[in-house]
Amino acid sequence: MRRKTVGLFSPYLNTFGGGEKHILSIIKVFDTAGYNVVIFWNEDIRTQIKERLQIEFNHLTFAKDLRSQTLLEKSKLLSPLEWLFYVTDGSYFFSPAKRTAIFCMVPDKKLYHMTPMNRLKTTNSRFIANSHFTQSHLHAWGIESSVVYPFVSDELFVDSTPAKKPLILSVGRFFAHLHAKKHEELIQSFLTFHARYPDFRLILAGGVTPEDQHIVDYLKKTYTHPHISFEINVPFTRLQDLYKEALVYWHFTGSGVDENTHPEQVEHLGMTPLEAMASRTVPFCYNAGGPKEIIDHRKNGFLFSTTNELLKEMNFFLSSPHIQSSVQDQAYMFVHKMFSKPVFEKHVSSIFSINP
Repeated sequence: MRRKTVGLFSPYLNTFGGGEKHILSIIKVFDTAGYNVVIFWNEDIRTQIKERLQIEFNHLTFAKDLRSQTLLEKSKLLSPLEWLFYVTDGSYFFSPAKRTAIFCMVPDKKLYHMTPMNRLKTTNSRFIANSHFTQSHLHAWGIESSVVYPFVSDELFVDSTPAKKPLILSVGRFFAHLHAKKHEELIQSFLTFHARYPDFRLILAGGVTPEDQHIVDYLKKTYTHPHISFEINVPFTRLQDLYKEALVYWHFTGSGVDENTHPEQVEHLGMTPLEAMASRTVPFCYNAGGPKEIIDHRKNGFLFSTTNELLKEMNFFLSSPHIQSSVQDQAYMFVHKMFSKPVFEKHVSSIFSINP
C-alpha cells in the first residue's frame, strides 16, 4: 500500500521559533503515524530542526520552495498530497492538495485580508489558530478557525518541586518587531524590585540573529549589573536547568499595547510561560493576549498591568510560603492536563483524521 504524504510550506521556517516548532510538531504527528513528509524549502534543514527544536522525522524529504515554482510545478507536487499545511505571509494560492490547512500564528490583520479572490483561493482550506486569542481575532475578520494548542516538551515537566533559587527568568528572542519581549522595561522593573529584594538575580535567555545582535549589545552596555545576566542562543538542556532553578518567570510581551488595536503586538499564547509552569516556576505575565487564557490569577500564576502591580503581586507571592507551593502545584497540573504531548497528539490525530 502506498504511503500517504503530507506537505508543509512556511516562509518563516528558518526562524526556528515557537510558531515553527508548533507547526512542525503537528507535521510530526503525521510522520509518527507513517506518512511521508515533504517540506518545501530550498535547503535541507533537518539537522537544524533536530538541534534547535528537538524534532526528528522518520520519513522526511525536501522540495523546492513553492515561491520559486511555476503554477504547473506546484500543481504536480501538491495534487498527490493528503494534506498541505502552509503559513501565509499575506498571500494565498489555489491548493490542489486533497485537503489544505492554513496555520495562523499571529493575529495580524494584514495577513488575513479576505478579498473576494482570497476567499475563492481558500474556499476548501481550513484555518488553524494557535490560541483562542488568535481565533477570536480571525473570527472578527470573517475567518472561522479551529484551535490547536502546542505542547510542552516532556523534559520540562518536573513531578516534584526542585530546590528553587532567588532567580527571575525570562525567555524570549531578542528582536524589536511585532510582539517584542520588552526586555528593557523588564530590566527596569527588576532594578526597582531588586532594591527591596537584593538576593534575587535576573537571567534573560533567548535567541538572537546577527542582524539583531545590536539589541543585546545595547542592553548589556546600558544595564551592567552584577545580578543581571544574559544567556544567548543556549541549548535546550541549559534552558531546562534555568527553568528548574528559577523561582519565578517574568513575561512583559504586550506591555503598553492596546490588544484590540494591535493584537499582533501582544503575546499570542505564551509558550515560555507554559514551559515555566511545567517546571513549577511561577509565571508573572502582562495581562493581555494569550496569557489571559492560560493563567488563572493567583491560582496557577499572576497577571499584572503595570510595574506597580507586578511588584505588589511579587511581594504577596514572596511573603506567602503556602501560596508559593499551591501556585507551583496548580501551574504544573494545569499544563500537564492541557499542554502535554499525549494530549496534543490525540487532538491533532482527531482534528485532522490521521490514518496511515
